[in-house]
Amino acid sequence: MNRKRCIALLLLFCSIDFILMAQKKNVELCILQTSDVHGCFFPYDYINRKPANGSMARISSYVNSMRDKYGDKVILLDNGDILQGQPTCYYCNYINPDMPNVAAEIINYIGYDAETIGNHDIETGHPVYDKWVKEVECPILGANVIDTQTGKPYFIPYKIFVRENIRIAVIGLTTPAIPNWLDKELWDGMHFDDMTESARQWVEYVKKHEHPDVIIGLFHSGLDGGIETSQYKENAVSLIASDVPGFDLILYGHDHHEAKHCVKNINGDYVLCLNPSSDAHMVSQAMIKVTLENGRVVNKDITGQICNIDEFPVDKNFLSHFSHQMDSVASFVNKRIGFFENSIHTRDAYFGSSAFCDFIHNIQLKTTGADISFNAPLAFDASIKAGDVHISDMFNLYKYENQIYVLLMTGKEIHDYLEMSYALWTNTMVSPDDHIMLLKEDANGNYSFKNLAFNFDSAAGIDYIVDVSQPKGHKVKIQKMTNGMPFDESKWYKVAMNSYRGNGGGELLTKGAGICHDSLKSRIIYTSPRDQRYYLIEEIKSQDILSPVPNNNWHFEPLEWAQPAIVRDKKLLFEKQ
Repeated sequence: MNRKRCIALLLLFCSIDFILMAQKKNVELCILQTSDVHGCFFPYDYINRKPANGSMARISSYVNSMRDKYGDKVILLDNGDILQGQPTCYYCNYINPDMPNVAAEIINYIGYDAETIGNHDIETGHPVYDKWVKEVECPILGANVIDTQTGKPYFIPYKIFVRENIRIAVIGLTTPAIPNWLDKELWDGMHFDDMTESARQWVEYVKKHEHPDVIIGLFHSGLDGGIETSQYKENAVSLIASDVPGFDLILYGHDHHEAKHCVKNINGDYVLCLNPSSDAHMVSQAMIKVTLENGRVVNKDITGQICNIDEFPVDKNFLSHFSHQMDSVASFVNKRIGFFENSIHTRDAYFGSSAFCDFIHNIQLKTTGADISFNAPLAFDASIKAGDVHISDMFNLYKYENQIYVLLMTGKEIHDYLEMSYALWTNTMVSPDDHIMLLKEDANGNYSFKNLAFNFDSAAGIDYIVDVSQPKGHKVKIQKMTNGMPFDESKWYKVAMNSYRGNGGGELLTKGAGICHDSLKSRIIYTSPRDQRYYLIEEIKSQDILSPVPNNNWHFEPLEWAQPAIVRDKKLLFEKQ
């Protein structure tokens, strides 16, 4: 071959290479997210003992369908709060803790790529979540959860994925409000940095050291609102999206609100934010179309949606694989522990002294010897029907694994605490036609409470009225102790409550009673060795046949306004069209 021909061929090959390199290439990434699964692994409701929609069995089918379509360009993420909520979790965490945790087995079986730690995961305690982290095969993220000994993240701060030569960084953060809800023993050895500052730090770090083409935030945090102090915000997604440039997509959760929206950041770029709500009914699906030119990313187009998977078929292979675990949990929850001669309902607790809440009040007082008890309905509309009572019913009666605390409080603090509670819960009526509840109406004409019902504490051990014609801060009139003794605002009382509340959850002790959060620990004079549900089970077992009735130690006034208003609002809340 002569020299001229060699040169010509070389030039031809170079031209072909140049043309190929100059061609544009589009790569479509499929990012899937679950959040706040809360133990809804199987298509069966172990609390109410009936089939259920949603579940990770349907998530598995949905993920398989996306992998069939997009192959390895699917990245599957979970956003925490997977270790509490259903009897399945309780059984693995505490009844049979030596077994592999089903939450880990399911994450591994479906093939998740990364997961962020949630506050309800931390609430299970070090023995549970440290074991779970070791069993999970994907990285558990938490860049702002800091090991107090090393000063470095307790969990992995971020994970880099490479798909078609595109580098994707996923940064995990969790709500820093955990110390306001949980006993320090549960998060011993950690502290929680502010999410916004941590996000800014880690975006800068991954840009400098990892050179990602796409940055995704996987945040166990709500959009905004919640607890806010001088050190942190509980829900910081909106603030991070607007104030921390660099994120292309933020996948979030914690507040259980389905959401899809874009936030314009300080650089003028739009950040897509997706929240798939809770209990494995929905999946966030983001499509990231990346355009490459000469091997470099020149454009990113990001779209997304929230996909309801309630009607999606279950993965039969998934059910077969986990049949033994399902049978073990079913055997546990179906155990009979007693008999109720009448049904009890959480919905009654919003309108006066109720058998449901008072049953818990009375056990808290009996277990601790406290003077007064605080308690709220932990489920919006749960019930235990008359008849045999099973272990499963205890998850309706008491949803989470809280302990019982006893705190020392003055009478004035007790009064102020209740004033805040009822201000969250009741309207100020100025006419007999007004709502008695503090409600909000959606676009479809459906009504719900304006605030979170699990912060609607009532009390036992005192007799009082709630005058809904009076303004916020002046509704509660404490008449006496239920035992007939006078109630004294200057006197110290022993007050029983759950550990979430005793650690400052809901801010009734801090904003309401005015107790400094740092001094709450010094107020605690008793901590139950077992969780609240254990004492409920033991009480029912000891009595066998029970007829729970209201204590009737409080009611709403003026009666001529309150009684018809209760009928109206109960219908709006619970008889939806």
